[in-house]
Amino acid sequence: MAVLGLQLVFSMVMASVLQKLTPHFSFGRWLLCGRLVRYLHPTDDELKTLAGTPKDVGKGRSKKNDHRRGAPQKYEPFTVPRNLDIQLDTAVVSDIDVMSLHYYTEYQWLVDFSLCSAFIYILTEIYYAILQPDQEFNLSVCWCIMVTLFSLKILYSLTAMYFRTDDSGERMLCITFGFFFLVAAMGVLIVDEDRLEFGLNPAYKNFSGSATEFMKSQGIVSRGPISQIVFKIIIACCCAILGAFLTFPGLRYAKTHSDALKYSKESPFKLMLLHLNFIMPLLIVLLWVKPIARDFFTEMKHRSMDRPLLTPEVFETTRMLIIIAFCLLRITLLSAHLQSHLNIAYERITNLKKESGRISNIDLQRMVTRVFYYLCVVALQYVVPVVLLLFCVFLMKTLGDLSWDSFLDIDWSLKTPINSSSGPSVSTTPDTDGTSNAAVHIALALSDLRKVFTPLFFRGVMAFFCWWLCLVNFTTSSFGLIYYSYFTN
Repeated sequence: MAVLGLQLVFSMVMASVLQKLTPHFSFGRWLLCGRLVRYLHPTDDELKTLAGTPKDVGKGRSKKNDHRRGAPQKYEPFTVPRNLDIQLDTAVVSDIDVMSLHYYTEYQWLVDFSLCSAFIYILTEIYYAILQPDQEFNLSVCWCIMVTLFSLKILYSLTAMYFRTDDSGERMLCITFGFFFLVAAMGVLIVDEDRLEFGLNPAYKNFSGSATEFMKSQGIVSRGPISQIVFKIIIACCCAILGAFLTFPGLRYAKTHSDALKYSKESPFKLMLLHLNFIMPLLIVLLWVKPIARDFFTEMKHRSMDRPLLTPEVFETTRMLIIIAFCLLRITLLSAHLQSHLNIAYERITNLKKESGRISNIDLQRMVTRVFYYLCVVALQYVVPVVLLLFCVFLMKTLGDLSWDSFLDIDWSLKTPINSSSGPSVSTTPDTDGTSNAAVHIALALSDLRKVFTPLFFRGVMAFFCWWLCLVNFTTSSFGLIYYSYFTN
């Protein structure tokens, strides 16, 4: 308990809440149900009525006799004119409707688990701000890492889905974007730190020096773990994989964004939020361009001011808060984008009326039902990049030893000079010596890891990946917006 403290209580309580409360109330299910309207496909009888096709009245007696003899019922498809005046019925999306959807379980678990992890992270940050337990391991980091890994696993599953289809164009598009982002990452990584201030070079030097000293203390003679070129090649390969994973989520977001703009013309405020939602990744990317952001806000003195606008600490905090505000804005506009996806069914039927010829009743019904069937896939492609970015920011703040309260020069700590619970102490009770020794060993192991993986290392690496996620998001969504605006009807 000395190594984890009250954090273990937070985690156990939230794990219990996640297990007991989710069957009764799910935030992910609440985002889908009761807020969206789906379109119902026309039935066979409705299509026959509109097309003026008889409903097989003369064959009713023979079908009844076949049914009495145990003969299997034969379903005979039929065709109808494409320009039928079909009016689709609507229904509010309910709990029962979404339970059979593809990837619904993954969507619900990701949203609910992310919400609980965020709540644990907030409680832990408050706990650290007040008590400042120096020797405790921050357990919220484990929750953030689990959310990040689960998000990457879902992105892998969604990308693999496109490789299992018969359409080779989707596979080639994903591979092409992967190589494009590999080249882009290599180009970005050679930019000087005076232009793009990720802090990767100081992070590598700190990691290499700390690792070398640690190996010397263990009796291992080495010049260092890896060279700087290998370090950046590994990062570039990770960037290429992330770019390939986020290709189709970015393209899907561009489609739903363009449709959401079309359906929100009567609401100027909503239009403003949608445009801000699209452009904010670019603004976040510019925050790491040193001449534009840091030099302007932290070094340049403006008129009628005797000091810069922000201190370096406040600038770091502002950058993190802007990313969090962007993630909250995206989640707020989730319903608008999902509804624009569901409206594709209505658009397909409207475009079908302008065509000539005939279409099978099965194909027509599939045009409508497929839109709703992929609702959770679209929801995941929208939510997963946001969740991944949000928890990368949390990891950057915690592992990078940054602060939230740099705006306020206030000491929230209630820490006393004698802090018996801050470190691994040995109890005076004989039967607890084993537990105390285990706590000491865990604390020493964590201390050794902190000497190698320092806050400076995590700050540089996580800052780069936060920046990269925003860059990939804006690049793929911009490409998709151009494609859907100028190359499709």
